[in-house]
Amino acid sequence: MSQKLADFHDFFSQHKEPAFRSKQVCEWIWKKHARSFRAMSNIPSSLRSLLDAHFYFEPLRIEQLDASTDLTTKVVFLAQDDQRFEGVLIPAGNRVTACISSQVGCPLGCKFCATGLLGFRRNLMSHEIYDQVILLDRMAQEQLKKKLSNIVIMGMGEPLLNDEEVIKAIRKWCDPEGAAISPQRITLSTVGIPEGIRRLASAHVKIQLAVSLHSASQHKRETIIPAAKKFTLLALSEALEAYYRLTRQRIVVEYLMLKDVNDSIQDARELAAFCKRFPVKINLIEYNRVDKTGFERSSDEKMEAFAAFLKRLNMVVNIRKSRGEDIAAACGQLALRNKKT
Repeated sequence: MSQKLADFHDFFSQHKEPAFRSKQVCEWIWKKHARSFRAMSNIPSSLRSLLDAHFYFEPLRIEQLDASTDLTTKVVFLAQDDQRFEGVLIPAGNRVTACISSQVGCPLGCKFCATGLLGFRRNLMSHEIYDQVILLDRMAQEQLKKKLSNIVIMGMGEPLLNDEEVIKAIRKWCDPEGAAISPQRITLSTVGIPEGIRRLASAHVKIQLAVSLHSASQHKRETIIPAAKKFTLLALSEALEAYYRLTRQRIVVEYLMLKDVNDSIQDARELAAFCKRFPVKINLIEYNRVDKTGFERSSDEKMEAFAAFLKRLNMVVNIRKSRGEDIAAACGQLALRNKKT
């Protein structure tokens, strides 16, 4: 669901309609996810025509679906201006996760990521971010007979370069009068924009923050993530400390394991030193092949040794397995095969 909305209360007041009409219309939009005023069966037809004359919906459409052998589904969304971007529905046991996008393309150009090869088109609006979850939840209920259990803002784009719109969408997901999703089930993943992290902490949305670190060496991180030259590890560390002080929430550190790049025990030692300043959970992530990057996946042995070193330092570590790699829906692969984007 998406649409341009003014204040319905003022609108109905100006047109001498009873105040409860505002609540009815908002319930249709945010709780029942109506995609037109015609669907609002308890609203008089004359009022629906009036609303049609003053407001309009901008719903996303699903243009393409690709299903993986592991039941992961990649979705190509089509916006009203014909821009395309991707999301992923990921079932795993009792959990069903929606991985959604915050931008069309991405301006950061991370060297390992297919989305970065596209360049940047535009930020998504809050209703476009919100609507991805509504459509993926509908898919989950139709195809899997389950509702979404989790949302991860880990798709195309850097959410903290579009944090105002992202936070608007989060607030509406969590609103009891909206989708009523617990903020504890929402994770936002950032490459590490220090000022964006501080703004997110100040927004008090109480979601989970994940940081795509990939190296705790400033020089090495710059070769993987060019934006790290501007957003340094020192500035990132200070922002994460401030985030923890304000929110008291443990931070997830995402670490993509790249063969002979960042997978040595010395790399693990540097990662442990970086993570001492605030409570963390570390996810070691398998690299998913992207053509023309030159990177390869670390061996299982290297990943296990890396994890074992960190665990000996009493750090919480998980090795995260890829999902949807066969349809280019895994981490870092979005937009790899969508030639229209």
